[in-house]
Amino acid sequence: MTNVTKPFLPPLSEILPSLEAIWESGWLSNGGPFHQELERELAAFLEVPHVSLFCNATVALITAQQALGIQGEVITTPYSFVATTHALHWMRNTPIFVDVEPDSLSLDPSKIEAAISDRTAAIMPLHCYGNTCDVAAIDAIARKYGLPVIYDACHSFGITDGGGSVFRHGDVSVASFHATKVFNTFEGGLLVSRSKEMKQRVDHLKNFGFVDETTVIEPGMNGKMSEFNAMVGVHQLKYMPEVLAARGVRDQLYRRRLDAVAGIQCQNPIRQHQRNYAYFPIFVQDDFPLSRDALYEHLKVHGIFGRRYFYPLISEFPMYAELASSDVRGLPVALAASRQVICLPLYPDLALTEIENICDLIAGAASG
Repeated sequence: MTNVTKPFLPPLSEILPSLEAIWESGWLSNGGPFHQELERELAAFLEVPHVSLFCNATVALITAQQALGIQGEVITTPYSFVATTHALHWMRNTPIFVDVEPDSLSLDPSKIEAAISDRTAAIMPLHCYGNTCDVAAIDAIARKYGLPVIYDACHSFGITDGGGSVFRHGDVSVASFHATKVFNTFEGGLLVSRSKEMKQRVDHLKNFGFVDETTVIEPGMNGKMSEFNAMVGVHQLKYMPEVLAARGVRDQLYRRRLDAVAGIQCQNPIRQHQRNYAYFPIFVQDDFPLSRDALYEHLKVHGIFGRRYFYPLISEFPMYAELASSDVRGLPVALAASRQVICLPLYPDLALTEIENICDLIAGAASG
């Protein structure tokens, strides 16, 4: 069986001494030595000034809204993992879905302005599959209307555009360190702030709103990353160059094999300088002999478990389907992509022979 992803793990022999150090110190949470070390190292790796670690990215997205005082409607993408929108729901903000760009599948800036109303409180785009949003256009709109921007950068760890790290964009950016991600801490997340003051506010909010032992500024939550997860992250981070290189080799093999298969479209990277090869989405076109779902099932029969990221659209789930902005007639690009996409297995130690096997299965289906 070949799953869509498999987490990279550092050698256990490297982890055990650090685990013993945690046992000896008894410091398990609340900003211990590994937590502090990982924040410093991630800030350097991502070339950003202020990093806050979280237990997961969903809580980081919720905290971002609280820290920015967002209340109302938030313009966002229907083409993402459902947590992007769930985070809005938890803060009682209303998602306003707009369509995505055909090439990047990230939020289409040309659709944003028409969705702005006197109830609009923020914009929350996703850098989809690591394809950086048209940040210049989005930020210009945000400045024009005085709207904060929260970038969901959960697919974008290690990615740079022409000007540097994609995490430098917006008022804040959020990343996921879930086990399925390029960089993982088993579970975890990150929030990048532009200012020292914002980081301090975020750090208060992720710790119940505490400023000191007796002072609570507002109702925060428990969003802290544990010392164990931070320790795992410290060991993971030093392997990132070779992890990204291994992913790149596999990405290129897929492209060499599938680019010539009629009816299969490989997505090209958009606005990425340094890539992270987090996903390998293919799009099953109308001229392919099998439907997307038939090809998906064909691969499963042979032990290949891709994923239809992202199907259904978030706007099609029952809790959001009744929103006016969920009408699929206004989301044609996102809808088409959701009906065509299969993300193929991709991870650092995926055998090249297995990629050849996957491509043979797809090419075989194409030839009937």
